[in-house]
Amino acid sequence: MTETVARAPARGGPREGWPRYVLDPAPTAALSEAVAALWADVVNAGGAVGFVPTVTPEEVRPALRQHLVGMAEGTTRLLIGVTDRGTPVATAFLRRNSHRLMGHWLWLSTVMVHPDWQGRGAGRELMAAAASAARAIDPDVMGIRLTCRSGLGLEAFYASCGYQEVGRVPDAIRVGENDYRDDVTLWLPLG
Repeated sequence: MTETVARAPARGGPREGWPRYVLDPAPTAALSEAVAALWADVVNAGGAVGFVPTVTPEEVRPALRQHLVGMAEGTTRLLIGVTDRGTPVATAFLRRNSHRLMGHWLWLSTVMVHPDWQGRGAGRELMAAAASAARAIDPDVMGIRLTCRSGLGLEAFYASCGYQEVGRVPDAIRVGENDYRDDVTLWLPLG
């Protein structure tokens, strides 16, 4: 895979010191370690990314390995936000839909922004970069689909990024004893 930079359209243009978004970075051991650490940091700060606190990078590694296998097979693409020093601070995985009648849209998953970067617009920039990356992957892609866990305000965040709620499965996610959350499906039309 070749490294392609996907820039998010920031308000007022790119901001100095802010992450640049790279589509398909070289899959190295160092990158894997950094993404596992980012994933654990996000979960431990309360992020809804497939786990509940408290986790270690070692515990998220099997889930990350699934993404890495998809990358090796060419079905999954990694979009990563890195600082000027190359430190990963945001990720999203874009996956082609394998159903033969649904290849005109992509899945977006494992959307994460490091806690130090949250609340400052980095999440919106990541989502804009993901839309740009989807178009770069396939100009004929008509939309992006993602799911999120209810109860954390994520639906409102994604709506502010142009996503529409298109489905909800009540109590589909169990995050603890007697603590169930809805699995919410969102859609971004790319037109």
